Amino acid sequence: MKKIATINILTFIKTRGEVTAALLAEELGMTKEGARLNLLKLAEDGVVQSSMKSERVGRPITYYTLTDKGRAYLPDAHAQVTVDLLDSVKKLLGDNALDLLIGDREQQTYQRYEKALTEADTLEQRLDTLARIRTQEGYMAEWTKEDDAYFLIENHCPICAAAKACQGFCRAELTNFRALIGKEFKVDRIKHIVADDQRCVYRITR
Repeated sequence: MKKIATINILTFIKTRGEVTAALLAEELGMTKEGARLNLLKLAEDGVVQSSMKSERVGRPITYYTLTDKGRAYLPDAHAQVTVDLLDSVKKLLGDNALDLLIGDREQQTYQRYEKALTEADTLEQRLDTLARIRTQEGYMAEWTKEDDAYFLIENHCPICAAAKACQGFCRAELTNFRALIGKEFKVDRIKHIVADDQRCVYRITR
């Protein structure tokens, strides 16, 4: 399937909220079977998800919606606006003002996460909570354990454009993770999307 075809399908689903194979076929001028096969392939890739809905008569109909992964494929017009704003802050007010902006965001984020972690007593409970919050914020986060090491994994970065324009965002996130996970643990970022890795990975050891 060509990339342009994928973008067209995802854009249509985004616009409609949910689609059926019949609706997609009509919109893109393909057969219903062709549309269904495209949607099944996207579902296998985790880009869309399906659900069944019963109509008044006949068999239930399959509807498809975008997943977080699917939404990440679509152009983000806000990304360039954010980068432009950061450039303007730096140009008009200087590096110190930009550092203050990032520091304020870091503090607010820390306070919000710390509150959510109030009842998380163990490392695994903390990772569960952090992964859930970060996923809600668009990072598609999860965690795994290998031998004596834990790994917090972020498969997507919704602020990637801003992070590439200003590394302070990434430093602030690492600082927050270290404080939130606890001084008894060592937290290192071993993979970084900004450094052209496929995902950000934080290794946590004692």
